Amino acid sequence: MLKVFKEYANLNRSLHNLLTVQFFVQLINVSFIAILPLYMKTEGYSDAQYAHFTFYRYFGILILALFLGMYIKGRKVIPMFYVAAIGIPFFALLILFAVQIHSNTLLIIAHLLWGMTYTFIQIPILPYILRNVPVEKQTFAISLNFATWSIASITGSLIIAIFNKIDPVFFNEHNLLLGISSISFLSIYFVARISKKEHVPTANVKRETFREYDWGTILPALLPTTIFAIGAGFIVPFMGLFFANVHHVKTSTFSFMNFLTAVLVTLVAMYVPVIKSKFGFQKAIPTTQSFAIIALILMATTEYYNHLSFAVFIAGTFFLLRQPLMSMAVPMTLEITMKYVGEKNREIVSGLSSAIWSGAACISAIGFGIFRHLNISYVNIFFITAVLYSIAVALYKILLRNYDKKVKEGLIEEILVK
Repeated sequence: MLKVFKEYANLNRSLHNLLTVQFFVQLINVSFIAILPLYMKTEGYSDAQYAHFTFYRYFGILILALFLGMYIKGRKVIPMFYVAAIGIPFFALLILFAVQIHSNTLLIIAHLLWGMTYTFIQIPILPYILRNVPVEKQTFAISLNFATWSIASITGSLIIAIFNKIDPVFFNEHNLLLGISSISFLSIYFVARISKKEHVPTANVKRETFREYDWGTILPALLPTTIFAIGAGFIVPFMGLFFANVHHVKTSTFSFMNFLTAVLVTLVAMYVPVIKSKFGFQKAIPTTQSFAIIALILMATTEYYNHLSFAVFIAGTFFLLRQPLMSMAVPMTLEITMKYVGEKNREIVSGLSSAIWSGAACISAIGFGIFRHLNISYVNIFFITAVLYSIAVALYKILLRNYDKKVKEGLIEEILVK
């Protein structure tokens, strides 16, 4: 394990600075996912209303994702990181202000603009890594990029749990999110520390029209991502509501659960290069995803017996297991997808991936709001996700077989980490 961490430490300093920017962005992201619905609940908003406003956040990402994915081909992307570093904390503060004054119009605008500025780091970051990191270190770079989400979760959960426990009145959901958003303006400093000597490929710089991309390769590569994204949209933004409404878990307790989960996610994400080397994509991806689905089902079914005192402990246990298991596969699926589609298609695939996740989240947010409005239970909503996840796992198995064929044909350079 020590050798693995040395590999991360030896990555380029500019990459470390960029991932620090990503950390601050994700600190806002995970904190808002965790306790914004709880804050809005205290302000009188319903589950359905929260889901409605969340829709605009993802819709904002969807608006720019495809265009930005096509635009960045053959262009430097570092200037775009400034847009994210400034815009994301600012519009996060605007969301809080809109909730406080109960302005639905401003809340829609703030969510929309937050989503749009989020694309300026979410879409260019993977192409930046693949352009500027040597092939033998790309698995480490992609894994560390993914791990910033869980590292931010650890930090955010600690901040929320500790301060809310100290003084739940002063350090309420609003003030905690206000402080986290303000701190995240530090990301501007770290963007400025990224080396301006950015490598932009000179080969294949022609910006193809929409028709000229390899859609026969792109669409099968993105299909399992699409199914996963729709399923995730039904559960990830609303997990706090599940534990609050079904098991009556307090904010500080749920934040501590998020902290424990994030620690596990960080550890497994950092260890992904070794898992890839030992088991290969063919075994590692579907196995971890399948166990995660089982954990989700067992967690969801606690709603059937939530009146029993031990139900919350079972739900919490499988919550802690589900996310690390599912997250373990993400850096590997990102890597095979980007390599499978080839250099010509990477930028647009990055844009399409964000568009898919955002579009799916929009659909799921609307669906979740309708389901809750109709008083459909959380367990049944989570069962829908489990079915969608199972379909996606089967599709990934097909993609993995095709990926292996490309490797054998010499179309993909595959380096295993020892």
